[in-house]
Amino acid sequence: MKSPVAFASSLVLAALMAGSVHAAEAAAPFKPDLARGQAIAVTCGACHTNDGTRGLPTYPILQGQHPEYLVKQLTEFKANKRVNPIMNGMAAPLTEADMKNVAAFYASKKPVAGAAKNKDTVALGELIYRGGIAERKVPACAGCHGPSGAGIPVQYPRLGGQHAEYVEAQLTAFRSGARTNSPQMMDIAGRMSDAEIKAVSDYVAGLH
Repeated sequence: MKSPVAFASSLVLAALMAGSVHAAEAAAPFKPDLARGQAIAVTCGACHTNDGTRGLPTYPILQGQHPEYLVKQLTEFKANKRVNPIMNGMAAPLTEADMKNVAAFYASKKPVAGAAKNKDTVALGELIYRGGIAERKVPACAGCHGPSGAGIPVQYPRLGGQHAEYVEAQLTAFRSGARTNSPQMMDIAGRMSDAEIKAVSDYVAGLH
């Protein structure tokens, strides 16, 4: 029979080992379930199409978007940090795992190519995207979203090929304060005119 001291030591050792196991489990990277993500995406299909492709220009193209960005937006919709009556309701029942799974599903799809529609504003759009607006200290969009609009995983979303109408609506919302979940973009859009927003939005639609 163990002495009280030995017994106590055994309990402490067991607790430490259990703690190590739990820590290892907590540190294990999340492995997305694409099949589960696809099943969740079915409920998104009415607006985004089942695979996140072009759909209506009112709604963003999700196909090929960085999963971290999608999770961030869903998390902020759920917390009402980003306000949209439809998306606030859609995100409300999603768990963190649900968000990661559906984001991974959309991210697994190849980005689609779009096209600019207004040849009269392409030059202005390109100037803003690649060079910014120096006199108003508007930085070049390419600095964060990349020369081809591919964005930077974790940090900045893909813009290339996105609906021009959607990009314009979001820049306008940032400028007006209707969308507040990116102080950086609120500041940048706040220094842009309607014509500049429209030109750069149309330009990014053709980036690939």
